[in-house]
Amino acid sequence: MRVSVIISTYNSPAWLENVLWGYAAQSRPPQELVIADDGSGAVTRQRIDAFRAATKLNINHVWHPDDGFRKCAIMNRAITAAEGEYLIFSDGDCIPRLDFVAVHCELARPGRFLSGGLFRLPMNVSERISRGDILAGRACDPRWLRCAGVPASAKLFKLLGGPRLGWLWDRLTTTRATWNGHNASGWKADVLAVNGFDERMAYGGEDRELGERLIFSGVRPIQIRHRAICVHLDHARGYVSDAAWARNRAIWNETLRTRSRWTEYGMQRVLAEEIDHAEQRRSHAA
Repeated sequence: MRVSVIISTYNSPAWLENVLWGYAAQSRPPQELVIADDGSGAVTRQRIDAFRAATKLNINHVWHPDDGFRKCAIMNRAITAAEGEYLIFSDGDCIPRLDFVAVHCELARPGRFLSGGLFRLPMNVSERISRGDILAGRACDPRWLRCAGVPASAKLFKLLGGPRLGWLWDRLTTTRATWNGHNASGWKADVLAVNGFDERMAYGGEDRELGERLIFSGVRPIQIRHRAICVHLDHARGYVSDAAWARNRAIWNETLRTRSRWTEYGMQRVLAEEIDHAEQRRSHAA
C-alpha cells in the first residue's frame, strides 16, 4: 500500500518545519509528503527545500497564490497530486507521534476512514519544543510535556495509551468519529468519489462536511482518537470569521438534509484543469 501524507499550511514556516521533522522520525515513514500550501511566502518554500535536502524525503510542495482562506481548493489540488492510494491528512501545526503513520496504515480498511485525535499545547510549550525533542519522541511524551509546562489534565491520557489501552478508550469514548482535518485518513478513490472538499467553504467545519459525504456514500468511520495521536502547536487564528462559520453551517446543513454524496464545488474542476494543462503541454511539445 503506497501512502501519502497531506499537510496543510499557511505562512507558519517554523511550525511546519517541526511537523516535518515529526514525519522524518516516523517508525514507518510515508512514501510521500504532500504540502498543501494556501499561498505562503518565500520563507516557507525555503524551509521546505532545506528540509528536503537534509532528509531526502519525497516532498511535493503544492502551492497557489494567496487570495484569502482557500484551504479547500489547495487541499483538492494536493489530493489530485498525491501518488498514494491511501491518504493521511493532517495540518502544518500538528506534530505526529512516532507511530502515527504506522497506526493509520495498520488500521486502514476497505470502505472505511479513520478518525484520529490531538492534544492541544499551550503557546509556551509550543515554542519550547525543539527538533531534538521531536526526533526523540519527547514532544508527544506526557511526562516530558508536564515538566515543560503543560497543565495537568485528563486529556493527557490520550498520549499514554498503547495499542490495547488506546483501543479500549476508543471503544468507550462518547465522541463521534468524524473526518478531522488535523488527523484523518482514507482511500484516495473514496475521496475522489465524493468530489473532495467543497471549495465554497472557508474555515469552520469544512473537514467534517467532507466526512458526512463519505459516510452518505457508504464509507464508515473508525474511531482511533486514542491510538493515532498528534500534538497541536498553538497559534493565532486571524482567519476565523462568524460570517464564514454561518455560510459553512448552511452548506453543512444542506449536506445533512439531502444526505448528499457529492459536491458540485469540488475537485472535478481541478481534474479538468489538470487535463487541460496536460493537453496544452502535449500541444506545445508537438
